[in-house]
Amino acid sequence: MKRVVITGLGAITPIGNNVKEFWEGLISGRNGVATITRFDHTNFKTHFAAEVKNYDPLNYFDRKDVRKHDLYSQFDVVAAIEAVESSHLTPVNTDFDEVGVVLTAGIGGVTHFFNEVMEHAKGDGVPRMGPYYIPKMILNIPAGVISIKYGFRGPNFATVSACASSSHAIASAFDLIRYGKATAVVAGGAEAAICEAGIGGFNAMHALSLRNDDPATASRPFDKNRDGFVMGEGGGCVVLEDLEHALKRGADIYAEIVGVGMSGDAYHITAPHPEGYGASLSMERALKDAGVDRSEIDHINTHGTSTPQGDLAEIVAIKKVFGDLAYNISLNSTKSMTGHLLGGTGAVEAIATIMALKEGIVPPTINHFEDDPQIDPQLDFTFNQARKRDLRYAMSNAFGFGGQNTSLLFKKFTF
Repeated sequence: MKRVVITGLGAITPIGNNVKEFWEGLISGRNGVATITRFDHTNFKTHFAAEVKNYDPLNYFDRKDVRKHDLYSQFDVVAAIEAVESSHLTPVNTDFDEVGVVLTAGIGGVTHFFNEVMEHAKGDGVPRMGPYYIPKMILNIPAGVISIKYGFRGPNFATVSACASSSHAIASAFDLIRYGKATAVVAGGAEAAICEAGIGGFNAMHALSLRNDDPATASRPFDKNRDGFVMGEGGGCVVLEDLEHALKRGADIYAEIVGVGMSGDAYHITAPHPEGYGASLSMERALKDAGVDRSEIDHINTHGTSTPQGDLAEIVAIKKVFGDLAYNISLNSTKSMTGHLLGGTGAVEAIATIMALKEGIVPPTINHFEDDPQIDPQLDFTFNQARKRDLRYAMSNAFGFGGQNTSLLFKKFTF
């Protein structure tokens, strides 16, 4: 099978509106969580989230096109454009018939859907939905937009698996290239669910942190007093490419993707398997797919949402897979800074993992105050401060509602 490398990156996040800003935010421990500004949150249980800052859609789209896209779709397109531009793919050096696009979200146009329904409820019962009502809501539109913008005519679709959606997008892109069905694929995802329906819905599930007195420390993965995740928004995108093609055109290579693992918990629609069964299968399958021994893994960017059950189950799974070797792995959760980007989280955290390999720096897990007695304190969680480390192999986990799990395994690029 063909070797597959990463030749482009794009991101828009609560701690930086491009990859450079995002990476600088990660290694400095920048916190993206603050009081919600999008709507009146007075009557909601949670009053804070990790919003994208200083975002003006007119910096990226003309006024007419802004009307065509829900915010999630805008984030998807913005991240994809940065990734494509950074990859330097052109019709001169690449056959665009062989370039695919797999862009997604976990929920999609929930903000637009909510606003349209509320406007309808105020009226006389006559439906007056706008012409972009459906396209602004469905999940596959960003992939189509990028295809149209650049003329990419390869495989084009969206993957949906809640918080694992954009990791599944990258996994799908990996398979398309290594099996010879595409030369390059633009892959990733985004989310923008910080609205009344999003916050209210997750509040109803008792999934969000209620730390309204101190929002900045609310996302505290693996801490004893974690009380739920913090909603984030934004998106990430990577360009995956056949190594031979990338070398031939002189592309910059960020890292190599060497394996993917996928599994189902077969347990519960929202709760993880308490013994981390599906998560451990996903990691084991990524190792097997890559042909890499577990002793070679230096770093795992965990799913690490800051929920009581989720964090514990993932650590149980890691110790099950790696045994005593787990103590040699630098673990972290970048959600401590960005919040949880739902369908965008897999791609954004894949970028964090790729940059960690490239730069030899593991970003921190901030907001750690007290060890959880149920979580082995001897494990290296990279608490509160980034750490330099020579990394060769690194894994990024993403787990979605429904028990849908992904593990992406990356390698520092060498010939």
